[in-house]
Amino acid sequence: MKIKNWDMFAFVVLYHALLLLLLPVMVEVFSVAAFIFFLVTYIMGGMAITVGYHRLYAHKAYQANPFFEWCILLISALSFEMSALMWSHDHRIHHNHVDTDRDPYSIKKGFWYAHILWLFDYKREFDQNLVADLMKNPRVMLQDKYYPHFLIGVNLAVFLIGWGITGSALASFYMGFLLRLAMIHHCTWFINSLCHTVGAKTYARELSAVDNAIMAVLTFGEGYHNYHHAFAADYRNGIRWYHFDPSKWTIWLASKLGMANKLRVISDLALQKALVLKDKKLIIEHLEEEMDAVAAELKVKLEELSAAFEATATEIGLKARELKDAGNEQHQVIQKEMKELRASLKITWNEWILLTKKVARDYQLAH
Repeated sequence: MKIKNWDMFAFVVLYHALLLLLLPVMVEVFSVAAFIFFLVTYIMGGMAITVGYHRLYAHKAYQANPFFEWCILLISALSFEMSALMWSHDHRIHHNHVDTDRDPYSIKKGFWYAHILWLFDYKREFDQNLVADLMKNPRVMLQDKYYPHFLIGVNLAVFLIGWGITGSALASFYMGFLLRLAMIHHCTWFINSLCHTVGAKTYARELSAVDNAIMAVLTFGEGYHNYHHAFAADYRNGIRWYHFDPSKWTIWLASKLGMANKLRVISDLALQKALVLKDKKLIIEHLEEEMDAVAAELKVKLEELSAAFEATATEIGLKARELKDAGNEQHQVIQKEMKELRASLKITWNEWILLTKKVARDYQLAH
């Protein structure tokens, strides 16, 4: 690979080199306060990217008031990951052209290319149409115009605060800048590499993106990457109660405090319906390559179950619309009918899960 972005290459190599060279000296001034300072700056910088750059700006999964936006735009300087405008621009290209040559950090070009090498190779062809909505946001545009000033101002202030807390300029610089930078960067980069390599394809088997619970912990919920690529507009990445997704919790809390609104979610019914259609297409295409009688029988069963699921889901949708205009007497009747339909849908869904697992196991389908 020929290096195109020498400034980026020099910056990344320099701060990694300083991490190694200063380590022996850092050991002498290490303290609990220095570690806590690192942890706080790492969490703040990382969350500004996940909550702000990713879910607010790149995917418009919710809306935020100016105060909340300014918090994001200022704190994001701790991450050194470009302005919100440029970050969102590149990320939208990734989603629009995932796993193709037009994907800036395509996993098809190799693990390490997706992880870090793309930074040195990528030349942005800025497309205003791709971020026209963000270019109407005066706060985003101000941050983009004066991004170097944001970086210097915020990081200098944080360094001085860290110096005061730890009593050591070196500890503040090493733990609150170098180590924080490396941690945020590599965790972000692992979403592009590891979360397109190692994990479960829970929601969309046709994509390279996977769900990785360990990376979810390190990236504040971003590790549920297969779900995210399947339903990118959802403000949540982890949708189960046991999923670790502090970015989701932060957005939800902000909405309760009046700082965010219009949180976008995929309903359980829409989620299941989409999964049935996705799995049906992928599995039937695979089964058509098989010539045995078992494959033919499975194909028929898949068609029957998907048709039954879609018909019941559609009927539930119609009943829900009827419920809005129903009188008191009709209300109870329709609610009872919807309850019966949902029970029927649950049975069909469970049968679908069992059948698709069997096909995936017997025919070695990625899952």
